Amino acid sequence: MTWLMLLAACLLTCLGQIAQKLAVEHWRGAFPGIAAALGSRRLWLAVFCMGMGLLSWLLVLQRMDVGIAYPMLGLNFVLITLSARYVFNESIDSRHWFGVGLIVAGVILLGGEA
Repeated sequence: MTWLMLLAACLLTCLGQIAQKLAVEHWRGAFPGIAAALGSRRLWLAVFCMGMGLLSWLLVLQRMDVGIAYPMLGLNFVLITLSARYVFNESIDSRHWFGVGLIVAGVILLGGEA
Protein backbone atom coordinates (compact mmCIF):
# COMPACT_ATOMS: atom_id res chain seq x y z
CA MET A 1 0.00 0.00 0.00
CA THR A 2 2.84 2.41 0.82
CA TRP A 3 4.39 1.83 -2.60
CA LEU A 4 1.06 2.67 -4.25
CA MET A 5 0.90 5.92 -2.27
CA LEU A 6 4.45 6.70 -3.37
CA LEU A 7 3.49 6.06 -6.99
CA ALA A 8 0.40 8.24 -6.52
CA ALA A 9 2.55 11.05 -5.11
CA CYS A 10 4.85 10.83 -8.14
CA LEU A 11 2.00 10.70 -10.66
CA LEU A 12 0.04 13.53 -9.05
CA THR A 13 3.11 15.74 -8.88
CA CYS A 14 3.86 14.99 -12.53
CA LEU A 15 0.27 15.76 -13.54
CA GLY A 16 0.50 19.02 -11.61
CA GLN A 17 3.64 19.97 -13.52
CA ILE A 18 1.98 19.14 -16.84
CA ALA A 19 -1.07 21.23 -15.91
CA GLN A 20 1.24 24.14 -15.01
CA LYS A 21 2.91 23.87 -18.40
CA LEU A 22 -0.47 23.75 -20.15
CA ALA A 23 -1.61 26.83 -18.22
CA VAL A 24 1.37 28.93 -19.21
CA GLU A 25 1.24 27.72 -22.82
CA HIS A 26 -2.39 28.80 -22.91
CA TRP A 27 -1.30 32.30 -21.87
CA ARG A 28 0.93 32.39 -24.97
CA GLY A 29 3.92 34.05 -23.35
CA ALA A 30 2.09 37.00 -21.79
CA PHE A 31 1.00 36.78 -18.17
CA PRO A 32 -2.72 37.62 -18.19
CA GLY A 33 -2.74 39.20 -14.73
CA ILE A 34 -3.62 37.77 -11.34
CA ALA A 35 -7.39 37.77 -11.81
CA ALA A 36 -7.25 35.97 -15.16
CA ALA A 37 -4.61 33.53 -13.90
CA LEU A 38 -6.79 32.64 -10.91
CA GLY A 39 -9.62 31.92 -13.34
CA SER A 40 -7.53 29.35 -15.22
CA ARG A 41 -8.90 25.81 -14.93
CA ARG A 42 -5.48 24.47 -15.89
CA LEU A 43 -3.86 26.34 -13.04
CA TRP A 44 -6.46 25.09 -10.55
CA LEU A 45 -5.94 21.56 -11.86
CA ALA A 46 -2.22 22.03 -11.19
CA VAL A 47 -2.89 23.25 -7.65
CA PHE A 48 -5.25 20.34 -6.99
CA CYS A 49 -2.83 17.72 -8.32
CA MET A 50 0.13 19.20 -6.45
CA GLY A 51 -1.92 19.39 -3.25
CA MET A 52 -3.08 15.78 -3.55
CA GLY A 53 0.49 14.77 -4.35
CA LEU A 54 1.64 16.50 -1.17
CA LEU A 55 -0.97 14.68 0.91
CA SER A 56 0.07 11.36 -0.65
CA TRP A 57 3.70 12.20 0.07
CA LEU A 58 2.91 12.91 3.73
CA LEU A 59 1.23 9.52 4.03
CA VAL A 60 4.30 7.90 2.48
CA LEU A 61 6.59 9.63 4.97
CA GLN A 62 4.49 8.25 7.82
CA ARG A 63 5.16 4.71 6.66
CA MET A 64 8.55 4.70 4.93
CA ASP A 65 12.04 5.86 5.78
CA VAL A 66 12.78 9.17 4.11
CA GLY A 67 16.14 7.80 2.96
CA ILE A 68 14.28 5.31 0.77
CA ALA A 69 11.20 7.36 -0.11
CA TYR A 70 12.85 10.60 -1.20
CA PRO A 71 15.13 9.16 -3.88
CA MET A 72 12.07 7.46 -5.38
CA LEU A 73 10.81 10.93 -6.27
CA GLY A 74 13.53 10.79 -8.91
CA LEU A 75 10.88 9.02 -10.94
CA ASN A 76 9.36 12.48 -11.44
CA PHE A 77 12.34 13.37 -13.63
CA VAL A 78 11.61 10.32 -15.74
CA LEU A 79 7.88 11.03 -15.98
CA ILE A 80 8.41 14.70 -16.81
CA THR A 81 10.99 13.83 -19.49
CA LEU A 82 8.55 11.36 -21.06
CA SER A 83 5.81 14.00 -20.89
CA ALA A 84 8.06 16.61 -22.45
CA ARG A 85 8.82 14.28 -25.32
CA TYR A 86 5.43 12.71 -25.95
CA VAL A 87 2.93 15.33 -24.72
CA PHE A 88 4.74 18.55 -25.66
CA ASN A 89 6.83 17.16 -28.55
CA GLU A 90 10.04 18.58 -27.10
CA SER A 91 13.31 17.14 -28.35
CA ILE A 92 15.35 15.26 -25.77
CA ASP A 93 19.03 14.66 -26.51
CA SER A 94 20.86 11.40 -25.88
CA ARG A 95 22.73 12.80 -22.88
CA HIS A 96 19.40 13.57 -21.21
CA TRP A 97 18.12 10.04 -21.95
CA PHE A 98 21.33 8.64 -20.46
CA GLY A 99 20.65 10.64 -17.27
CA VAL A 100 17.10 9.29 -17.18
CA GLY A 101 18.53 5.78 -17.44
CA LEU A 102 20.83 6.47 -14.50
CA ILE A 103 17.90 7.73 -12.45
CA VAL A 104 15.89 4.59 -13.24
CA ALA A 105 18.87 2.43 -12.26
CA GLY A 106 19.22 4.35 -8.98
CA VAL A 107 15.53 3.96 -8.19
CA ILE A 108 15.76 0.23 -8.86
CA LEU A 109 18.84 -0.10 -6.64
CA LEU A 110 17.31 1.88 -3.79
CA GLY A 111 13.91 0.25 -4.16
CA GLY A 112 15.56 -3.11 -3.57
CA GLU A 113 16.59 -1.95 -0.08
CA ALA A 114 13.03 -1.43 1.10
